[in-house]
Amino acid sequence: MDILWAYCGQHIISKLTKHVKVCFLLPGWSMKIRNIQLKSIEARRYVGLNERPKQVRIDHNSTVTHMSNVKDKQANVDFQYTASFGPVGVIKLEGSLILEGDDAKKIANEWNSNRKMPNQVASHIHTAVMHACVPEAVGLAKDLGLPPPIPLPQVRLGANSKKGQVGGPEVA
Repeated sequence: MDILWAYCGQHIISKLTKHVKVCFLLPGWSMKIRNIQLKSIEARRYVGLNERPKQVRIDHNSTVTHMSNVKDKQANVDFQYTASFGPVGVIKLEGSLILEGDDAKKIANEWNSNRKMPNQVASHIHTAVMHACVPEAVGLAKDLGLPPPIPLPQVRLGANSKKGQVGGPEVA
């Protein structure tokens, strides 16, 4: 993994070359998602560390920005993932993945003509993007002092726990 970091005040820009060897097989389709590659990262904190609001709404967005045919049964999909922390900060990741299967060329052509693809394919592409990007965003959020872009588990012990509540693993 080659990482080039630039830091300017509360603004981090990183160019990241990372190949994620992941293959998602789409159920009911002969389609696979391969080689998720992150190409760039931008993370920014807008306010100082001592100016933290009590509640921060975190919005996630995954967007397919471009799709092109690579081979007869492969399409390259460019994407962008954004975690917005409202007035506190933002994390943006860009990358690409390979969509592989008999219908890849047809799906890429359809997307290029009307910016639409079958819901099941879109769902799996966006899920794969989230699986690759959210862990990266968690690390960046920690570096910038932003809340993690995923809900952390709550541990309740003693009088505050509710009766009849099914617990998870024991915490010591």
